Amino acid sequence: MNNNLHALHPYPFAKMSHLLVDSTPNPAYNEIKLGIGEPKHTPPSFVLDTLKENLDSIARYPTTIGSFELRQTIAHWLEKRFFLHHVNPNSEVLPVMGTREAIFSFVQAAIDTSRLNHKISHETNQPNSSLPTSKDVAHVEPRPIVIMPNPFYQIYEGAAILAQATPYFIPCSSENSFKENYRSVPISVWEQTQLLFVCSPNNPTGTVMTMEDWELLIRLSDQYDFIIASDECYSELYFNEPPIGLLQACANLSRDDFKNCVVFHSLSKRSNLPGLRSGFIAGDADLLAPYLQYRTYQGCAMPIPHQLASIAAWQDERHVIQNRALYKEKFALWMQELGQLLDLRMPEAGFYFWIKVPEAFNGDDEVFVKALYEQVHIYALAGSYLSREVQGYNPGKGYVRIALVASIEENLEAIRRIRMLLNN
Repeated sequence: MNNNLHALHPYPFAKMSHLLVDSTPNPAYNEIKLGIGEPKHTPPSFVLDTLKENLDSIARYPTTIGSFELRQTIAHWLEKRFFLHHVNPNSEVLPVMGTREAIFSFVQAAIDTSRLNHKISHETNQPNSSLPTSKDVAHVEPRPIVIMPNPFYQIYEGAAILAQATPYFIPCSSENSFKENYRSVPISVWEQTQLLFVCSPNNPTGTVMTMEDWELLIRLSDQYDFIIASDECYSELYFNEPPIGLLQACANLSRDDFKNCVVFHSLSKRSNLPGLRSGFIAGDADLLAPYLQYRTYQGCAMPIPHQLASIAAWQDERHVIQNRALYKEKFALWMQELGQLLDLRMPEAGFYFWIKVPEAFNGDDEVFVKALYEQVHIYALAGSYLSREVQGYNPGKGYVRIALVASIEENLEAIRRIRMLLNN
């Protein structure tokens, strides 16, 4: 087996299961799940109808590239949503079976270990993840670097490790308004970087990239020749202004070829269709062409009924507006009812609260999530499980991620129980 498998960390939910293995929830309450980011709003009925009406097409093999109708629909959606001049459905859009699979496989296709033919410079003296320390650096063969936020979606890290690359983590802490400080990255790290992950809106902090942020990254990409991969799965769950996407930033800079830039989008959060496993990657045609060849060998193709249902979903915005309104209502309830008891910070987008652990629990996220589970039967996620410790600092430690995916009624009940827990 691939020896790099031993370097993979357990998934956050596996860590939670281990933490709670000996815990017994309060039998007076039914479980409320606020730990997993799985949408619970009702899927659009017209999408489900389209899926059912076309089940007979399951008898045909789908193509890896997907139907032209689906790619054209996605291209039109991108143009309208992000004010793009033109997106070529034949070369700049590729449907995928959910962004989780696509993110992982894209890293495998993108990382080129043959590009590094020199030893790591002695300038790399700030260890991060598995980067060697200065005393070891002269004796270690270099690996490509994949930069990612910290905390982060764990697929970024796992994909990098299995592609024989080194993850480099940039902390998203309160000191920097929960955003990455790209200016803190050493030049020697940029020189080895082949891929950089952005999650905007961010999971779990809810921050979004500004045009100035994108411009800095694009300039760095030009200087050091790395790919920017933007995970934008939460882009449609905003409260005020729609977040600026990477391709939109490219267009604003008159970079209509989207050089070295790709974005990942999904119907899971936007349309409450996580089980449809439908998304797409779009951007630089010179990157998508070899990636399509990789996927052809991988055997990934979206079933035809899913493609037809996806077309219906991407063509409709009414259900997305209703979806946003539901989340906005739930966030307002939490802010109103718990804002005086919890350190709640309203995110810019997404459906997560990134909550600082109350002082009564000594700032320990594991202690807090255990109390929520054992005393009021609420399942939340320890923030330290979404992060990595670098140089003795874990930016997720002392925080808890709460996903407002449940119904209004369940959220009201969760608020009532948490108030009781905190008051006691």
